[in-house]
Amino acid sequence: MPHHATPPLTLSGLPLTFDEVLAVARGDRVVTLGDAARMAMTRARAVVERRLADGHAHYGLNTGFGSLSRQRIDPADLRDLQRNLVRSHAAGFGSPLPADVVRAMMLLAAASLARGLSGARPVLVDLLLGMLNARLTPVIPETGSVGASGDLAPLAAMGLAMIGEGVVSTADGRTRPTADALHDAGLVPIALEAKEGLAIINGTHLMAAQGALLCHDARRLLDAALVASAMSIDACRATDAFLDDRVHAARNQPGQRAVAARLRELLAGSTIIPSHRENDPRVQDPYSLRCIPPVLGAASDCLAYVTAAVIHELAAVTDNPLVLGDDIVSAGNFHGMPLAIPLDALTIALAALAGIAERRVFWMLSAFDPDAGLPAYLSPKPGLHSGLMIAQYTAAAACNEIVGLSHPASVANIPTSAEVEDFNSFGPRAAAKARRALDLASGVVAIELLCAAQGVEHHRPLRSGHKVEAALANVRAVAPTLTADRPLTPDIEAVRTLIRDGDFSG
Repeated sequence: MPHHATPPLTLSGLPLTFDEVLAVARGDRVVTLGDAARMAMTRARAVVERRLADGHAHYGLNTGFGSLSRQRIDPADLRDLQRNLVRSHAAGFGSPLPADVVRAMMLLAAASLARGLSGARPVLVDLLLGMLNARLTPVIPETGSVGASGDLAPLAAMGLAMIGEGVVSTADGRTRPTADALHDAGLVPIALEAKEGLAIINGTHLMAAQGALLCHDARRLLDAALVASAMSIDACRATDAFLDDRVHAARNQPGQRAVAARLRELLAGSTIIPSHRENDPRVQDPYSLRCIPPVLGAASDCLAYVTAAVIHELAAVTDNPLVLGDDIVSAGNFHGMPLAIPLDALTIALAALAGIAERRVFWMLSAFDPDAGLPAYLSPKPGLHSGLMIAQYTAAAACNEIVGLSHPASVANIPTSAEVEDFNSFGPRAAAKARRALDLASGVVAIELLCAAQGVEHHRPLRSGHKVEAALANVRAVAPTLTADRPLTPDIEAVRTLIRDGDFSG
Protein backbone atom coordinates (compact mmCIF):
# COMPACT_ATOMS: atom_id res chain seq x y z
CA MET A 1 0.00 0.00 0.00
CA PRO A 2 2.03 3.01 -1.18
CA HIS A 3 1.84 6.21 0.83
CA HIS A 4 0.07 8.07 -1.96
CA ALA A 5 -2.67 5.45 -2.36
CA THR A 6 -4.41 6.16 0.94
CA PRO A 7 -4.81 9.48 2.75
CA PRO A 8 -3.03 9.72 6.11
CA LEU A 9 -4.76 8.36 9.17
CA THR A 10 -5.25 11.22 11.62
CA LEU A 11 -5.46 10.36 15.30
CA SER A 12 -8.30 12.49 16.60
CA GLY A 13 -9.23 10.71 19.81
CA LEU A 14 -11.94 8.70 18.03
CA PRO A 15 -11.92 4.88 18.04
CA LEU A 16 -9.66 3.10 15.60
CA THR A 17 -11.17 0.60 13.18
CA PHE A 18 -9.84 -2.81 12.20
CA ASP A 19 -9.15 -1.54 8.69
CA GLU A 20 -7.10 1.35 10.06
CA VAL A 21 -5.07 -0.94 12.30
CA LEU A 22 -4.41 -3.33 9.40
CA ALA A 23 -3.46 -0.52 7.03
CA VAL A 24 -0.75 0.62 9.45
CA ALA A 25 0.32 -2.74 10.86
CA ARG A 26 0.62 -4.59 7.55
CA GLY A 27 0.85 -1.69 5.14
CA ASP A 28 2.55 1.65 5.28
CA ARG A 29 -0.32 4.07 5.78
CA VAL A 30 1.01 7.33 7.18
CA VAL A 31 -0.33 8.40 10.58
CA THR A 32 -0.53 11.95 11.94
CA LEU A 33 -1.70 13.55 15.20
CA GLY A 34 -4.75 15.75 14.78
CA ASP A 35 -4.99 19.26 16.19
CA ALA A 36 -7.88 18.46 18.54
CA ALA A 37 -6.01 15.50 20.01
CA ARG A 38 -2.88 17.60 20.39
CA MET A 39 -4.87 20.21 22.31
CA ALA A 40 -6.46 17.55 24.54
CA MET A 41 -3.03 16.15 25.38
CA THR A 42 -1.71 19.62 26.15
CA ARG A 43 -4.62 20.35 28.52
CA ALA A 44 -4.10 17.08 30.39
CA ARG A 45 -0.37 17.72 30.62
CA ALA A 46 -1.06 21.09 32.24
CA VAL A 47 -3.04 19.30 34.96
CA VAL A 48 -0.07 17.00 35.62
CA GLU A 49 2.30 19.96 35.85
CA ARG A 50 0.02 21.72 38.35
CA ARG A 51 -0.19 18.64 40.54
CA LEU A 52 3.58 18.27 40.51
CA ALA A 53 3.83 21.75 42.02
CA ASP A 54 1.25 21.28 44.80
CA GLY A 55 3.61 19.56 47.26
CA HIS A 56 1.53 16.38 47.61
CA ALA A 57 2.29 12.76 46.66
CA HIS A 58 0.61 11.60 43.44
CA TYR A 59 0.97 8.03 42.25
CA GLY A 60 2.88 7.76 39.03
CA LEU A 61 3.90 11.40 39.08
CA ASN A 62 6.27 11.67 42.04
CA THR A 63 6.15 8.23 43.69
CA GLY A 64 7.58 4.80 43.04
CA PHE A 65 5.51 2.15 41.30
CA GLY A 66 3.68 -1.03 42.30
CA SER A 67 4.72 -2.10 45.76
CA LEU A 68 7.08 0.90 45.87
CA SER A 69 4.24 3.41 45.46
CA ARG A 70 4.67 4.75 49.00
CA GLN A 71 8.20 5.87 48.18
CA ARG A 72 8.21 9.63 47.50
CA ILE A 73 10.61 10.78 44.78
CA ASP A 74 12.55 14.03 44.93
CA PRO A 75 11.57 16.48 42.14
CA ALA A 76 15.15 16.52 40.89
CA ASP A 77 14.95 12.78 40.26
CA LEU A 78 11.66 12.62 38.35
CA ARG A 79 13.28 12.33 34.91
CA ASP A 80 15.58 9.61 36.17
CA LEU A 81 12.55 7.86 37.69
CA GLN A 82 10.79 7.64 34.33
CA ARG A 83 13.90 6.54 32.44
CA ASN A 84 14.68 3.93 35.07
CA LEU A 85 11.11 2.66 34.89
CA VAL A 86 11.41 2.00 31.16
CA ARG A 87 14.85 0.43 31.45
CA SER A 88 14.00 -1.82 34.39
CA HIS A 89 10.72 -3.04 32.92
CA ALA A 90 12.27 -4.02 29.59
CA ALA A 91 12.86 -7.51 30.98
CA GLY A 92 11.28 -9.81 28.38
CA PHE A 93 12.92 -12.67 26.54
CA GLY A 94 12.36 -15.03 23.64
CA SER A 95 11.68 -14.64 19.95
CA PRO A 96 10.79 -11.16 18.73
CA LEU A 97 7.13 -10.36 18.28
CA PRO A 98 6.08 -10.22 14.61
CA ALA A 99 6.55 -6.80 13.06
CA ASP A 100 2.85 -6.39 12.30
CA VAL A 101 1.98 -6.99 15.95
CA VAL A 102 4.54 -4.42 17.12
CA ARG A 103 3.36 -1.84 14.59
CA ALA A 104 -0.25 -2.36 15.65
CA MET A 105 0.82 -2.05 19.29
CA MET A 106 2.62 1.23 18.57
CA LEU A 107 -0.46 2.60 16.79
CA LEU A 108 -2.78 1.62 19.64
CA ALA A 109 -0.42 3.15 22.21
CA ALA A 110 -0.31 6.39 20.23
CA ALA A 111 -4.08 6.46 19.80
CA SER A 112 -4.63 5.88 23.53
CA LEU A 113 -2.24 8.67 24.50
CA ALA A 114 -3.87 10.95 21.91
CA ARG A 115 -7.21 10.72 23.70
CA GLY A 116 -5.83 13.19 26.22
CA LEU A 117 -6.42 11.31 29.45
CA SER A 118 -2.87 10.10 30.11
CA GLY A 119 -1.11 13.37 30.85
CA ALA A 120 1.69 12.78 28.36
CA ARG A 121 3.04 15.47 26.04
CA PRO A 122 2.15 15.35 22.33
CA VAL A 123 5.83 14.88 21.48
CA LEU A 124 5.55 11.23 22.61
CA VAL A 125 2.87 10.52 20.03
CA ASP A 126 4.80 12.48 17.40
CA LEU A 127 7.79 10.20 17.93
CA LEU A 128 5.75 6.99 17.85
CA LEU A 129 4.10 8.07 14.62
CA GLY A 130 7.43 9.17 13.20
CA MET A 131 8.82 5.70 13.86
CA LEU A 132 5.78 4.06 12.28
CA ASN A 133 6.00 6.27 9.20
CA ALA A 134 9.74 5.60 8.88
CA ARG A 135 9.09 1.85 9.36
CA LEU A 136 11.36 1.66 12.41
CA THR A 137 10.00 -1.23 14.45
CA PRO A 138 11.35 -1.92 17.95
CA VAL A 139 12.59 -5.48 18.43
CA ILE A 140 10.41 -6.69 21.29
CA PRO A 141 10.76 -10.10 23.00
CA GLU A 142 7.51 -12.04 23.04
CA THR A 143 7.51 -13.25 26.65
CA GLY A 144 7.23 -10.97 29.65
CA SER A 145 3.75 -9.55 30.18
CA VAL A 146 1.26 -10.90 32.74
CA GLY A 147 -1.42 -8.64 31.27
CA ALA A 148 -2.55 -6.87 34.42
CA SER A 149 -0.64 -3.64 35.03
CA GLY A 150 -0.61 -3.29 31.30
CA ASP A 151 1.73 -5.11 28.94
CA LEU A 152 4.67 -3.86 30.97
CA ALA A 153 7.70 -5.65 29.54
CA PRO A 154 6.74 -5.42 25.83
CA LEU A 155 5.64 -1.80 26.11
CA ALA A 156 8.82 -0.99 28.04
CA ALA A 157 10.80 -2.39 25.10
CA MET A 158 8.86 0.01 22.89
CA GLY A 159 9.61 2.81 25.36
CA LEU A 160 13.29 1.86 25.28
CA ALA A 161 13.33 2.63 21.57
CA MET A 162 11.59 5.95 22.25
CA ILE A 163 14.47 7.02 24.52
CA GLY A 164 16.98 5.97 21.88
CA GLU A 165 18.05 2.65 23.35
CA GLY A 166 17.73 -0.98 22.27
CA VAL A 167 17.46 -2.07 18.65
CA VAL A 168 14.93 -1.65 15.87
CA SER A 169 14.28 -3.37 12.58
CA THR A 170 14.21 -1.17 9.50
CA ALA A 171 12.15 -1.16 6.31
CA ASP A 172 14.79 -3.25 4.55
CA GLY A 173 14.77 -5.92 7.28
CA ARG A 174 18.03 -4.95 8.97
CA THR A 175 18.43 -4.73 12.74
CA ARG A 176 20.13 -1.55 13.88
CA PRO A 177 20.89 0.30 17.13
CA THR A 178 17.90 2.53 17.77
CA ALA A 179 19.90 5.71 18.23
CA ASP A 180 21.51 5.33 14.80
CA ALA A 181 18.23 4.49 13.06
CA LEU A 182 16.42 7.44 14.66
CA HIS A 183 19.20 9.81 13.67
CA ASP A 184 19.14 8.67 10.05
CA ALA A 185 15.34 9.09 9.96
CA GLY A 186 15.58 12.62 11.34
CA LEU A 187 13.90 11.63 14.61
CA VAL A 188 14.98 12.69 18.11
CA PRO A 189 14.74 10.38 21.16
CA ILE A 190 12.50 11.51 24.02
CA ALA A 191 13.73 12.77 27.38
CA LEU A 192 10.84 11.52 29.51
CA GLU A 193 9.14 13.86 31.94
CA ALA A 194 7.07 12.96 35.01
CA LYS A 195 4.32 10.39 34.37
CA GLU A 196 5.41 9.72 30.79
CA GLY A 197 7.33 6.49 31.29
CA LEU A 198 4.36 5.08 33.15
CA ALA A 199 1.98 6.27 30.43
CA ILE A 200 4.05 4.40 27.84
CA ILE A 201 4.25 1.03 29.59
CA ASN A 202 0.88 0.96 31.37
CA GLY A 203 -1.71 -0.24 28.85
CA THR A 204 -3.26 -3.21 27.05
CA HIS A 205 -1.87 -2.26 23.66
CA LEU A 206 -0.10 -5.56 22.95
CA MET A 207 -3.21 -7.61 23.81
CA ALA A 208 -5.44 -5.34 21.78
CA ALA A 209 -3.06 -5.33 18.82
CA GLN A 210 -2.92 -9.11 18.83
CA GLY A 211 -6.68 -9.24 19.13
CA ALA A 212 -7.30 -6.93 16.17
CA LEU A 213 -5.02 -8.92 13.87
CA LEU A 214 -6.38 -12.22 15.15
CA CYS A 215 -10.00 -11.23 14.55
CA HIS A 216 -9.20 -10.28 10.97
CA ASP A 217 -7.25 -13.48 10.30
CA ALA A 218 -9.76 -15.71 12.10
CA ARG A 219 -12.58 -14.33 9.94
CA ARG A 220 -10.64 -15.28 6.82
CA LEU A 221 -10.00 -18.72 8.25
CA LEU A 222 -13.68 -19.20 9.08
CA ASP A 223 -14.57 -18.19 5.52
CA ALA A 224 -12.15 -20.82 4.22
CA ALA A 225 -13.49 -23.42 6.65
CA LEU A 226 -17.01 -22.86 5.31
CA VAL A 227 -15.80 -23.32 1.73
CA ALA A 228 -13.89 -26.46 2.74
CA SER A 229 -16.99 -27.80 4.49
CA ALA A 230 -19.18 -27.27 1.44
CA MET A 231 -16.56 -28.86 -0.80
CA SER A 232 -16.34 -31.85 1.55
CA ILE A 233 -20.13 -32.30 1.49
CA ASP A 234 -19.96 -32.90 -2.25
CA ALA A 235 -16.68 -34.81 -2.07
CA CYS A 236 -18.38 -37.26 0.32
CA ARG A 237 -21.59 -37.27 -1.73
CA ALA A 238 -23.43 -36.20 1.40
CA THR A 239 -26.99 -34.93 1.49
CA ASP A 240 -27.92 -31.28 1.82
CA ALA A 241 -31.12 -32.08 3.74
CA PHE A 242 -29.56 -31.00 7.03
CA LEU A 243 -29.13 -27.48 5.64
CA ASP A 244 -32.90 -26.90 5.55
CA ASP A 245 -33.47 -23.46 7.07
CA ARG A 246 -36.43 -24.74 9.06
CA VAL A 247 -34.07 -26.99 11.02
CA HIS A 248 -31.88 -24.07 12.06
CA ALA A 249 -34.76 -21.73 12.75
CA ALA A 250 -35.95 -24.35 15.23
CA ARG A 251 -32.56 -24.28 17.02
CA ASN A 252 -32.64 -20.44 17.27
CA GLN A 253 -28.86 -20.01 17.23
CA PRO A 254 -27.93 -17.13 14.90
CA GLY A 255 -24.48 -18.37 13.95
CA GLN A 256 -25.78 -21.84 13.16
CA ARG A 257 -28.51 -20.47 10.91
CA ALA A 258 -26.06 -18.16 9.11
CA VAL A 259 -23.62 -21.02 8.49
CA ALA A 260 -26.35 -23.21 7.01
CA ALA A 261 -27.39 -20.36 4.73
CA ARG A 262 -23.78 -19.86 3.60
CA LEU A 263 -23.40 -23.57 2.85
CA ARG A 264 -26.58 -23.56 0.78
CA GLU A 265 -25.20 -20.58 -1.15
CA LEU A 266 -21.88 -22.32 -1.77
CA LEU A 267 -23.54 -25.53 -2.95
CA ALA A 268 -26.13 -23.86 -5.19
CA GLY A 269 -25.97 -25.42 -8.64
CA SER A 270 -24.31 -28.66 -7.53
CA THR A 271 -25.01 -31.61 -9.79
CA ILE A 272 -23.41 -34.01 -7.32
CA ILE A 273 -26.14 -33.65 -4.68
CA PRO A 274 -29.08 -34.59 -6.93
CA SER A 275 -27.09 -37.43 -8.52
CA HIS A 276 -27.48 -39.64 -5.44
CA ARG A 277 -30.82 -38.56 -4.00
CA GLU A 278 -32.49 -41.74 -5.30
CA ASN A 279 -31.48 -45.23 -4.16
CA ASP A 280 -28.80 -44.03 -1.75
CA PRO A 281 -28.87 -46.53 1.16
CA ARG A 282 -27.42 -44.06 3.67
CA VAL A 283 -29.89 -42.72 6.22
CA GLN A 284 -27.80 -39.82 7.50
CA ASP A 285 -24.28 -38.47 7.38
CA PRO A 286 -21.68 -38.49 10.18
CA TYR A 287 -21.58 -35.64 12.68
CA SER A 288 -18.57 -34.06 10.95
CA LEU A 289 -20.87 -33.31 7.99
CA ARG A 290 -24.35 -33.15 9.49
CA CYS A 291 -23.29 -30.94 12.42
CA ILE A 292 -21.27 -28.38 10.47
CA PRO A 293 -23.86 -25.61 11.09
CA PRO A 294 -24.00 -25.90 14.90
CA VAL A 295 -20.23 -26.36 15.26
CA LEU A 296 -19.04 -23.65 12.89
CA GLY A 297 -22.00 -21.51 13.92
CA ALA A 298 -20.76 -21.65 17.51
CA ALA A 299 -17.27 -20.71 16.33
CA SER A 300 -18.73 -17.82 14.33
CA ASP A 301 -20.72 -16.54 17.30
CA CYS A 302 -17.60 -16.77 19.48
CA LEU A 303 -15.61 -14.80 16.93
CA ALA A 304 -18.32 -12.13 16.96
CA TYR A 305 -17.98 -11.90 20.76
CA VAL A 306 -14.19 -11.61 20.55
CA THR A 307 -14.46 -9.01 17.80
CA ALA A 308 -16.83 -6.88 19.87
CA ALA A 309 -14.43 -6.96 22.84
CA VAL A 310 -11.51 -5.86 20.67
CA ILE A 311 -13.55 -3.11 19.00
CA HIS A 312 -14.32 -1.70 22.45
CA GLU A 313 -10.60 -1.74 23.27
CA LEU A 314 -9.74 0.17 20.10
CA ALA A 315 -11.51 3.15 21.67
CA ALA A 316 -9.94 2.76 25.10
CA VAL A 317 -7.52 4.56 27.40
CA THR A 318 -5.86 1.86 29.47
CA ASP A 319 -3.07 3.37 31.53
CA ASN A 320 -3.06 4.59 35.15
CA PRO A 321 -3.55 7.09 36.67
CA LEU A 322 -5.90 8.99 34.35
CA VAL A 323 -6.32 12.75 34.05
CA LEU A 324 -10.08 13.31 34.22
CA GLY A 325 -10.85 17.00 34.05
CA ASP A 326 -8.86 18.54 36.89
CA ASP A 327 -8.67 15.25 38.77
CA ILE A 328 -5.98 12.57 38.60
CA VAL A 329 -7.59 9.21 39.39
CA SER A 330 -5.87 5.90 40.07
CA ALA A 331 -7.87 2.87 38.96
CA GLY A 332 -7.43 -0.39 37.03
CA ASN A 333 -8.07 0.25 33.34
CA PHE A 334 -4.77 -1.45 32.56
CA HIS A 335 -6.14 -4.85 33.55
CA GLY A 336 -6.29 -7.27 30.65
CA MET A 337 -9.18 -9.52 31.65
CA PRO A 338 -11.70 -7.91 29.25
CA LEU A 339 -9.43 -9.18 26.46
CA ALA A 340 -7.91 -12.26 28.08
CA ILE A 341 -11.19 -14.16 28.43
CA PRO A 342 -12.29 -13.49 24.81
CA LEU A 343 -8.84 -14.42 23.48
CA ASP A 344 -8.94 -17.70 25.41
CA ALA A 345 -12.42 -18.33 24.01
CA LEU A 346 -11.08 -17.76 20.49
CA THR A 347 -8.60 -20.61 20.86
CA ILE A 348 -11.42 -22.91 22.00
CA ALA A 349 -13.45 -21.90 18.94
CA LEU A 350 -10.45 -22.61 16.72
CA ALA A 351 -10.11 -26.03 18.33
CA ALA A 352 -13.67 -26.85 17.29
CA LEU A 353 -13.17 -25.47 13.78
CA ALA A 354 -9.99 -27.47 13.23
CA GLY A 355 -11.24 -30.57 15.02
CA ILE A 356 -14.32 -31.06 12.88
CA ALA A 357 -12.29 -30.32 9.72
CA GLU A 358 -9.82 -33.06 10.64
CA ARG A 359 -12.70 -35.52 11.12
CA ARG A 360 -13.94 -34.81 7.59
CA VAL A 361 -10.40 -35.32 6.27
CA PHE A 362 -10.27 -38.66 8.08
CA TRP A 363 -13.65 -39.66 6.65
CA MET A 364 -12.70 -38.81 3.08
CA LEU A 365 -9.34 -40.58 3.24
CA SER A 366 -10.33 -43.70 5.14
CA ALA A 367 -13.15 -44.69 2.75
CA PHE A 368 -15.41 -45.89 5.56
CA ASP A 369 -18.42 -45.20 3.38
CA PRO A 370 -18.36 -47.05 0.06
CA ASP A 371 -21.33 -44.99 -1.09
CA ALA A 372 -19.13 -41.90 -1.03
CA GLY A 373 -17.37 -43.44 -4.01
CA LEU A 374 -13.86 -42.36 -3.01
CA PRO A 375 -10.67 -44.44 -3.30
CA ALA A 376 -8.65 -45.12 -0.16
CA TYR A 377 -6.60 -42.07 0.83
CA LEU A 378 -7.83 -40.38 -2.37
CA SER A 379 -4.92 -42.14 -4.02
CA PRO A 380 -4.70 -42.31 -7.81
CA LYS A 381 -3.70 -45.97 -7.33
CA PRO A 382 -4.05 -47.19 -3.72
CA GLY A 383 -1.14 -49.32 -2.64
CA LEU A 384 1.34 -48.08 -5.22
CA HIS A 385 0.58 -44.49 -4.24
CA SER A 386 -0.22 -43.42 -0.67
CA GLY A 387 -2.13 -40.38 -1.86
CA LEU A 388 -3.13 -37.94 0.88
CA MET A 389 -2.73 -40.47 3.72
CA ILE A 390 -0.11 -38.58 5.72
CA ALA A 391 -1.87 -35.25 5.33
CA GLN A 392 -4.39 -36.56 7.86
CA TYR A 393 -1.56 -37.38 10.26
CA THR A 394 -0.39 -33.78 9.97
CA ALA A 395 -3.91 -32.48 10.60
CA ALA A 396 -4.15 -34.73 13.65
CA ALA A 397 -0.82 -33.42 14.98
CA ALA A 398 -2.03 -29.84 14.58
CA CYS A 399 -5.32 -30.59 16.33
CA ASN A 400 -3.53 -32.25 19.22
CA GLU A 401 -1.40 -29.14 19.76
CA ILE A 402 -4.47 -26.90 19.60
CA VAL A 403 -6.07 -29.01 22.35
CA GLY A 404 -3.14 -28.19 24.60
CA LEU A 405 -3.31 -24.52 23.68
CA SER A 406 -7.01 -24.43 24.57
CA HIS A 407 -6.42 -24.49 28.31
CA PRO A 408 -7.23 -20.88 29.24
CA ALA A 409 -4.36 -18.64 30.27
CA SER A 410 -6.77 -16.33 32.09
CA VAL A 411 -7.87 -18.83 34.75
CA ALA A 412 -4.48 -19.29 36.44
CA ASN A 413 -3.36 -16.43 38.67
CA ILE A 414 0.24 -15.73 39.68
CA PRO A 415 0.62 -12.55 41.80
CA THR A 416 3.38 -10.00 41.14
CA SER A 417 4.95 -6.92 42.77
CA ALA A 418 4.92 -8.20 46.36
CA GLU A 419 1.23 -9.10 45.89
CA VAL A 420 0.14 -5.50 45.43
CA GLU A 421 -0.64 -6.69 41.91
CA ASP A 422 -2.34 -9.79 43.21
CA PHE A 423 -4.62 -10.83 40.34
CA ASN A 424 -3.28 -10.93 36.78
CA SER A 425 -4.99 -11.76 33.48
CA PHE A 426 -2.20 -13.31 31.39
CA GLY A 427 -3.97 -11.91 28.35
CA PRO A 428 -0.77 -11.74 26.25
CA ARG A 429 -0.32 -15.49 26.72
CA ALA A 430 -3.95 -16.00 25.69
CA ALA A 431 -3.20 -13.95 22.58
CA ALA A 432 -0.01 -15.86 21.81
CA LYS A 433 -1.81 -19.19 22.16
CA ALA A 434 -4.64 -17.99 19.93
CA ARG A 435 -2.13 -16.87 17.31
CA ARG A 436 -0.45 -20.27 17.34
CA ALA A 437 -3.82 -22.06 17.28
CA LEU A 438 -4.92 -20.02 14.29
CA ASP A 439 -1.71 -20.85 12.45
CA LEU A 440 -2.24 -24.56 13.12
CA ALA A 441 -5.93 -24.46 12.24
CA SER A 442 -5.14 -22.85 8.90
CA GLY A 443 -3.03 -25.89 8.08
CA VAL A 444 -5.87 -28.25 8.95
CA VAL A 445 -8.33 -26.33 6.76
CA ALA A 446 -5.77 -26.23 3.94
CA ILE A 447 -5.48 -30.01 4.15
CA GLU A 448 -9.26 -30.35 4.03
CA LEU A 449 -9.39 -28.15 0.94
CA LEU A 450 -6.79 -30.32 -0.78
CA CYS A 451 -8.63 -33.51 0.11
CA ALA A 452 -12.07 -32.17 -0.77
CA ALA A 453 -10.83 -30.83 -4.12
CA GLN A 454 -9.43 -34.25 -4.96
CA GLY A 455 -12.71 -35.85 -3.86
CA VAL A 456 -14.93 -33.55 -5.93
CA GLU A 457 -12.75 -34.16 -8.98
CA HIS A 458 -13.19 -37.90 -8.49
CA HIS A 459 -16.92 -37.41 -9.23
CA ARG A 460 -16.34 -35.77 -12.62
CA PRO A 461 -18.08 -35.01 -14.93
CA LEU A 462 -20.44 -34.00 -12.09
CA ARG A 463 -19.71 -30.63 -10.57
CA SER A 464 -20.15 -28.98 -7.19
CA GLY A 465 -21.82 -25.62 -6.60
CA HIS A 466 -20.66 -22.67 -8.66
CA LYS A 467 -18.90 -20.99 -5.73
CA VAL A 468 -17.31 -24.23 -4.61
CA GLU A 469 -16.00 -24.80 -8.12
CA ALA A 470 -14.51 -21.29 -8.12
CA ALA A 471 -12.75 -22.07 -4.84
CA LEU A 472 -11.56 -25.41 -6.24
CA ALA A 473 -10.05 -23.54 -9.17
CA ASN A 474 -8.17 -21.31 -6.70
CA VAL A 475 -6.78 -24.42 -5.01
CA ARG A 476 -5.75 -25.95 -8.31
CA ALA A 477 -3.98 -22.76 -9.35
CA VAL A 478 -1.40 -23.44 -6.63
CA ALA A 479 -1.74 -27.21 -6.02
CA PRO A 480 -2.40 -29.39 -9.09
CA THR A 481 -4.53 -32.52 -8.95
CA LEU A 482 -2.66 -35.41 -7.34
CA THR A 483 -1.92 -37.93 -10.11
CA ALA A 484 1.05 -39.57 -8.40
CA ASP A 485 2.69 -39.31 -4.99
CA ARG A 486 4.65 -36.11 -4.40
CA PRO A 487 5.69 -34.08 -1.34
CA LEU A 488 2.57 -32.42 -0.01
CA THR A 489 4.21 -29.71 2.10
CA PRO A 490 4.41 -27.16 -0.75
CA ASP A 491 0.72 -27.75 -1.56
CA ILE A 492 -0.36 -27.28 2.05
CA GLU A 493 1.69 -24.10 2.43
CA ALA A 494 0.39 -22.69 -0.86
CA VAL A 495 -3.22 -23.21 0.21
CA ARG A 496 -2.48 -21.73 3.65
CA THR A 497 -1.28 -18.63 1.83
CA LEU A 498 -4.57 -18.47 -0.08
CA ILE A 499 -6.42 -18.62 3.24
CA ARG A 500 -4.31 -15.85 4.75
CA ASP A 501 -4.80 -13.71 1.65
CA GLY A 502 -8.57 -14.03 1.84
CA ASP A 503 -9.02 -15.97 -1.39
CA PHE A 504 -11.95 -17.90 0.11
CA SER A 505 -13.73 -14.85 1.48
CA GLY A 506 -16.70 -13.11 -0.11
